[in-house]
Amino acid sequence: MQFVWSSIIGAPVERVFAFHESADALQRLLPPWQDARVVRREGGLAAGALVELELRLGPIRQRWVARHTEYSKNGLFADVQERGPFRTWRHRHEFDALGPELCRLTDRVEFSLPGGRLVDWLLGWLARWQLRRMFEYRHRVTDEACR
Repeated sequence: MQFVWSSIIGAPVERVFAFHESADALQRLLPPWQDARVVRREGGLAAGALVELELRLGPIRQRWVARHTEYSKNGLFADVQERGPFRTWRHRHEFDALGPELCRLTDRVEFSLPGGRLVDWLLGWLARWQLRRMFEYRHRVTDEACR
């Protein structure tokens, strides 16, 4: 399954990318309704970097480990899930300069849910709804932090 969320951020692409590179960016981008915290972050956003989150899904705690696979300064970074709540997860963060004080931030996610295609078909709408809610929040926080 695929999900894409894009928005215009009122800041130069360099500032928006620098925000994502900051040590506390991921923690700041976690929505308050998600019971999650950053456990480990090694290597920044560069290819090979590692991020580990602890999620609480009801009474269950789960680790989510993602490895960064692509990096282009002020252009993009990408990560894949090595361990976590999805069967598969590939996420590209794309940054496009639209002018000296504007950029487009786009999140592209390819994912599948545990349980196979039937679960994707039955619950894909719910996963997309949750992703939309999360990325709306993340883009709003990014815009506010970069102005």
